[in-house]
Amino acid sequence: MPRMKILTERDLKQIVALDLRAVQCIEEAFHSLATKAVAMPPILRLDIPEHRGEVDVKTAYVPGLDGFAIKISPGFFDNPKIGLPSTNGMMVLLSSKTGSVQALLLDNGYLTDVRTAAAGAVAAKYLARKDAAVAAILGAGMQAKLQLQALALVRPIHEARIWARDHSKATTVAQDLSLQLGFPVRAYAEPRHAVMGSHVIVTTTPAVQPLLRAEWLEPGQHVTAMGSDAEHKNEIDPAAIARADLYVADSLRQTRRLGELHHAIAAGVVAEDASFPELGEIIAGSTRGRASDTQITIADLTGTGIQDTAIATLALAGAEPAGAGADFES
Repeated sequence: MPRMKILTERDLKQIVALDLRAVQCIEEAFHSLATKAVAMPPILRLDIPEHRGEVDVKTAYVPGLDGFAIKISPGFFDNPKIGLPSTNGMMVLLSSKTGSVQALLLDNGYLTDVRTAAAGAVAAKYLARKDAAVAAILGAGMQAKLQLQALALVRPIHEARIWARDHSKATTVAQDLSLQLGFPVRAYAEPRHAVMGSHVIVTTTPAVQPLLRAEWLEPGQHVTAMGSDAEHKNEIDPAAIARADLYVADSLRQTRRLGELHHAIAAGVVAEDASFPELGEIIAGSTRGRASDTQITIADLTGTGIQDTAIATLALAGAEPAGAGADFES
């Protein structure tokens, strides 16, 4: 009888960490997206507006992998008011040969957090200046913390600034990150001041109105936008997309529909049929990335199913050696 591995969030935290191994896993996933016949259908989305809730279902099949993941990812953004995390969810890993369930990953959104932060690190690795040392994070939630942690894995960050609408929360997060990462992290009262003079800017919010203005951007800066994963979300001034020297999508098909590019097209500052490179193409070397230290670059990360299949595969591969999880005979 087929056997299924059940892994809890506690199990998964023992197996998968936000480290260079996770970054490499997601980097390879983007490479596959550019070089293999990956099957990745559009995101299935459910909105629950009266509770500021949303649920996304993502999946992808990568030729050559034994399994593929289906991920259910809720985000309920009023949850922190009642003491609950804003994200949750689970992944199911199925056999690519038989469709049998290989593993049930009850991660409560942990694997999504790791793969999202790792994607930000991959974007910075290929698009930020090699000497990028000052980071600005717009947002103070879990992903804001993880994005800075991941960024420090690939760039020599020695200073960071954090801005959030709740300044007291930003101050607490800044203090915690300073202790954790070993370099100064300060909370700023105004986003413009946080962005000024920074080398890498990461936006990590569910904002529906732009937080980052085009006129704030300076030569040499790199922006990773990862909050605009739904049609109504918008963190970056649409004019910034037109102003950038290089705009890069995680999936151009997705960013035209629900990323920051979607808003630039709707605003008329970018043509609907304009062509842009994808991150995987830059990793694979088929398209050039940053060409100089003075370019302004933007990575539009909407989250892809291939990232979920990649991180779920990594988790299952680590389960047996670690003796983690429980086997269930179906």
